[in-house]
Amino acid sequence: MLEGKPKGEIALLASVQRAIANPTTVKAARGLSHFGEHSAGWFALGLLGAAVDKSRRKEWLVAATGVVGAHAASIAVKRVVRRPRPDHPTVRVLVDTPSKLSFPSSHATSTTAAAVLYSGLTGRNLVPALVPPMLASRLVLGVHYPTDVLAGAVLGGVVGGVLRKKFRLRGNR
Repeated sequence: MLEGKPKGEIALLASVQRAIANPTTVKAARGLSHFGEHSAGWFALGLLGAAVDKSRRKEWLVAATGVVGAHAASIAVKRVVRRPRPDHPTVRVLVDTPSKLSFPSSHATSTTAAAVLYSGLTGRNLVPALVPPMLASRLVLGVHYPTDVLAGAVLGGVVGGVLRKKFRLRGNR
């Protein structure tokens, strides 16, 4: 279990907020937060892929289910680790969260899983475009420590990578 308030992470989180949290980035971060809540937005994109790409409907449905599975894995880890969310006077919490648990970031997990899985189906590397903004948004909003988002990204990458390989989720050939 991760205990206490990591001083270095609090300082880093507060500095990220000071550097990039302005009305525009906070609005964008809240939008990403709502889109990624319970992996719903990423799941919906997978369903859209299944509807549009009829020849690979099964693969898109497997990928969409994998995104939800990655989210579920992050919730399971949260319940074991039980790390509380940041709570410090230098950190502003700018969005509501469904739980008080922080490690790992479920948004980071499901976003990374979606990026890896959907990259396999689109033939484009979506990771650089999707993952950094979601990770940064969790810091801007003050709801995760930096290690929470990094751990979530690793978990999502592992789940997405394993499923992509196991089910051979590849772009059009």
